[in-house]
Amino acid sequence: MTANDLAPAERPVAAAAVPSRLSARDRLSTGQRVTFVVVAVVLVAGLTLATMPTLVVLVAVISVAYLAIFAERLILLRKALTDPGTLTITPEEAAAVPDSDLPIYTVLIPAYREPQVLPHLLHAITELDYPPDKLDVILLLEEDDEETYAAATAVDLPGYFRVLRVPYSEPRTKPKACNVGLELARGTLVTIFDAEDRPEPLQLRRAAVAFADLPPGVVCLQAKLAYFNHDQNIITNWFTTEYAMWFEQMLPGLVRQDAPIPLGGTSNHFRTDVLRRLGGWDPFNVTEDADLGVRLHRAGYRTLVLDSVTLEEANSDAINWLKQRSRWYKGYLQTWLVHSRHPIQLTREIGLLGLLRFNLFVGGTPLLALLNPVLWALTLMWFVGELGFIDRLFPTWLYFIGLACLVLGNFTFVYCNVVAARVTGIPSLVSRALLSPAYWVLMSLAACKALVQLVVAPSFWEKTTHGLGATVPVPVTSEVTHANA
Repeated sequence: MTANDLAPAERPVAAAAVPSRLSARDRLSTGQRVTFVVVAVVLVAGLTLATMPTLVVLVAVISVAYLAIFAERLILLRKALTDPGTLTITPEEAAAVPDSDLPIYTVLIPAYREPQVLPHLLHAITELDYPPDKLDVILLLEEDDEETYAAATAVDLPGYFRVLRVPYSEPRTKPKACNVGLELARGTLVTIFDAEDRPEPLQLRRAAVAFADLPPGVVCLQAKLAYFNHDQNIITNWFTTEYAMWFEQMLPGLVRQDAPIPLGGTSNHFRTDVLRRLGGWDPFNVTEDADLGVRLHRAGYRTLVLDSVTLEEANSDAINWLKQRSRWYKGYLQTWLVHSRHPIQLTREIGLLGLLRFNLFVGGTPLLALLNPVLWALTLMWFVGELGFIDRLFPTWLYFIGLACLVLGNFTFVYCNVVAARVTGIPSLVSRALLSPAYWVLMSLAACKALVQLVVAPSFWEKTTHGLGATVPVPVTSEVTHANA
């Protein structure tokens, strides 16, 4: 059925109710346009009238920004190692709650052209250790996606599944489909799974038990994400290590800092009423997850990391990886720009430290990838003998800052990758982590592509092809049988 086929009371309302000031529908606010024009004029004038002093200032700004970003990463690593900052619900605690006490749980599954991998997810959903009469699973398919619809309807779906065909409209993005599902959600809790996901069977029970014990101000639990095809090739090696760093170091560290948490795109669990109150997801933001995490924090709510793992498929193809990563970087830039429109109000809502951390993490993630080629070029000029130019560009005080960027910066990120690789318990990833500077080249290519797309196609959702993984995990079942009502 389509949304238009529903009874009037069940039809979704507006695709999103995110306030315009917090939506990426417009690239820049008027104030941001004026600021960018002024900065551009000043730069052109400076480079024309005082070329070398202007270049020195630019290099100084880049170097200080780089140092600040890697210092923040080290702080996050230290916090994550000394106090993990994750919420643990044991299998026994999850199983101890009678089925009758569990809330109705809505699971949104947005999918587009995923006929090959969808059956695996549907099987994983049926393996969830949660009472069927408390499940509300909504499969969200685009109206023109006949292949996935055929794959979904070819399976004998349990009665708690609903297949909803989302009518065509722009933008054609995952968050737009999720907003349609949110309006029809019957559960007091709601989560999202992507088509290639393999959630841990106890995940919903863990989240439901956690929400019951947590204060109302905690409205989101982000489960950890990992990859089932980590050993397919060196790209999946790097990607797996990066995810381990993200979900074992960065996000728990941000929780300990009480900083805005850029959510992952799947396996985040919400209190439905709060999510609706905030307007759901921004359909114009291509990392709607990161944006929503910041909006939750601005509204005074908290997010925690749940110690439960969802397995995904790591991109094994370089071109496919670039498509996905450029979308992520573009979305982070969108999120950074949207929430920087009114910096005074943002500071009032999240504080000065929160503002700093937001800029260093959300803005710093794509910025780092954009800055790396500049610093690599300067380093190359040094090695090929352009010493006169380098001497003028790096006065003594700036030289040592640049040296710190080169030595300490690279060491920091390799070290973070090695620590993350060890956390996975997969020995082969440690040696691959030592080669991570080559991975940064791919990141920089993706960041440059993202910057171009931000200008020419800000809300374009570049499709990531799934089903390329060489390894398909065998479904696991819960070790503990849940209590009966």
